[in-house]
Amino acid sequence: MLSLLPAVVGVVATAILTYAAVAARALTRSAGVVAAVFGSVIVVVAGFPYLALLILFVAGSVLATRYRFEEKRSRNVQEGSHGERGVANVVAHILIPTALALTALGSPPVLPDSTRAVLYASALAFGAADTFASEFGVLSRHPRTLLHFQAVEPGTNGGVSGVGEVFGFLGAASIAVIGFGLFVLFGETPMPELAFVLIVTIAGFIACQVDSVLGETLENRGYLSKHSTNFLGMLSAVAIAAGLWLAIGGPG
Repeated sequence: MLSLLPAVVGVVATAILTYAAVAARALTRSAGVVAAVFGSVIVVVAGFPYLALLILFVAGSVLATRYRFEEKRSRNVQEGSHGERGVANVVAHILIPTALALTALGSPPVLPDSTRAVLYASALAFGAADTFASEFGVLSRHPRTLLHFQAVEPGTNGGVSGVGEVFGFLGAASIAVIGFGLFVLFGETPMPELAFVLIVTIAGFIACQVDSVLGETLENRGYLSKHSTNFLGMLSAVAIAAGLWLAIGGPG
């Protein structure tokens, strides 16, 4: 946990950044408040690399959402009215990272630093993979369902495309590489670079496929909402990363 002065700096920085996100119409006002509260908890409890990775994930998501936005709006496949995220979307994507950040509490902490880092990064890798796959893939004219390979309209739950899959992988990989760099920069080297990057990338990308399957099988039948599907997809990323981490003999 941060000492008083760094904690104050972290909370102020979080508030400023979320205000900027609201002003830029990336978040609704209420979503900005939720993001500021959870972001403050993350930085105070876990430290600056965790907040920095979260911020970069949000920034990447905003850029992907705004890409060819007018075309998306003309086809009625855009996020919100102006690309903004609401409270439900923010909560679905920040609950698990916050819970993982809270494992830094205790002496010794609930989870070892390396385990926490790889699980946290994997959760955000899923978020990036899902967002990139959706925001770039929705522009594809020929998406198909993942399980049955049936042609569907762009924006259909469970629909995937080659473009979306490529960008989904790039989203997960970018969080893996940037996450490792941030942990090293802040003196919290989580594990050997290759192991960290591979686990986070694989977990994020496979969880993105889990999200598509849930969308095709349960969300389209009304058993799940979009945001509960996202939450379960992120949870699967953490579970996959935990399994891979334990398989290579990681601690905790």
